[in-house]
Amino acid sequence: MGNLVRSLSAAIVAALVLAAPGLAAEKAAAAEKPAGHRISIQVDQNDPDVMNLALNNAKNVFEYYDGKGETISIEIVAYGPGLHMLRTDTSPVKDRIKEMAAQFSSRIKFDACNNTKQGMEKREGKPVPIIPEATIVPSGVVQLMELQEQGWSYVRP
Repeated sequence: MGNLVRSLSAAIVAALVLAAPGLAAEKAAAAEKPAGHRISIQVDQNDPDVMNLALNNAKNVFEYYDGKGETISIEIVAYGPGLHMLRTDTSPVKDRIKEMAAQFSSRIKFDACNNTKQGMEKREGKPVPIIPEATIVPSGVVQLMELQEQGWSYVRP
């Protein structure tokens, strides 16, 4: 009976030792994940209805989590024909973006795809002006991919 107790004790100790690194890794991963919710919203169509839907989605998400006392960060990524959303000269929603950027300040970000911007400039033969609320990122698709890899939720209206 003594050998059985020693064998069981050794097995338990071995199991705990083997489980410890996994538990430590889980705790480290949880510590690295920032608090709050994070969502990326894709806009790839030159359609005022889609642009307004993306902004409505963002506003609704802010209101929902603000009402619960929880934090939320939103990143709207525009590329392809959707870049018109963030162009000074063609955006049908630039006034709404300005209002939302003021209201939600650091919690909302608007990303303009530089690949698309350069393509438009080449086709149009002139610089493409981007609204001041937007940040130019190298690639809209890559930006969305990297946000998802970092644990951001993704929506395409």
